[in-house]
Amino acid sequence: MNRYEEVQDQLRQNPKSWLVTGVAGFIGSNLLETLLKLDQTVVGLDNFATGFQHNLDEVQSLVSAQQWARFRFIEGDIRSLQDCQQACAGVDYVLHQAALGSVPRSLADPITSNSANITGFLNMLVAARDAKVQSFTYAASSSTYGDHPALPKVEDVIGKPLSPYAVTKYVNELYADVFAKCYGFHTIGLRYFNVFGKRQNPNGAYAAVIPKWASALIKGEDVFINGDGETSRDFTYIENAVQANLLAATATDEAKNQVYNVAASGRTTLNSLFKALVDALSTRGITYNKSPVYREFRAGDVRHSLADIGKISRLLGYAPTHQVNAGISEAMPWYARVLQ
Repeated sequence: MNRYEEVQDQLRQNPKSWLVTGVAGFIGSNLLETLLKLDQTVVGLDNFATGFQHNLDEVQSLVSAQQWARFRFIEGDIRSLQDCQQACAGVDYVLHQAALGSVPRSLADPITSNSANITGFLNMLVAARDAKVQSFTYAASSSTYGDHPALPKVEDVIGKPLSPYAVTKYVNELYADVFAKCYGFHTIGLRYFNVFGKRQNPNGAYAAVIPKWASALIKGEDVFINGDGETSRDFTYIENAVQANLLAATATDEAKNQVYNVAASGRTTLNSLFKALVDALSTRGITYNKSPVYREFRAGDVRHSLADIGKISRLLGYAPTHQVNAGISEAMPWYARVLQ
């Protein structure tokens, strides 16, 4: 039995109360689904800025009535300290996922990104500290590595940020470290590497590449690749991110006040990703015969990204269950059903 299986068994035997911020979003709703299936009590906080009611409705359809009754939703905003305090009251573990993601969004509107990602984060830290929660796990980002060229990315070696979004996520890590030193409030940050899977929004200017391309492929629309297609990413299936959150939340004190890479530790170019999606769709009887359309590189983008997952494996017992192709295969039925 691996560490993640042990944690799941322990939670079933000794249920806890959890707060998931951004619960109506992509990662938040997947965390909610897993926690409810483990018979946990969950408080969810969301303002629907990037989350959706239909994500919560889908989770409700996938769990039992008894499990759903253990969920309490608060429509609120992390930029409100009062909302954060209400959400943190009485919970054991906090999984802070709420943020305004997307490099292009932050370039277009840095003030709003700063407000949600820095002010909102500080509010959550204060509220969780004052509520004396047992653990605080937050969504950090691989964008923190900035312009540092070395591969793979190792947690203690970063460069300069390349976007306002990257600045905000780095500031989160700085605040978390200061709260540990000044208040003895220890946290864990998870530097996500291009997480994908079911319930990830395919629409809008700031949609992530995999659901956006999957939607275009299914509808027979053009697929646009920024640059020459040789930009590479460490695409990480949602189940790996869920595992990392549960391991972090239940970690011993020795593993806290740290940041960890959350990835599959594999490099996939955009050209290879395009082919993998086309191939996965073909197995479901959907044929796409167009070539991708190449255009200019996107401002603020890192050229290559690959994570070293030695630290999270060693200290938290993390073991990714899905590489990119396995994740695409598992997610494709959802894409095919929802995105047509």
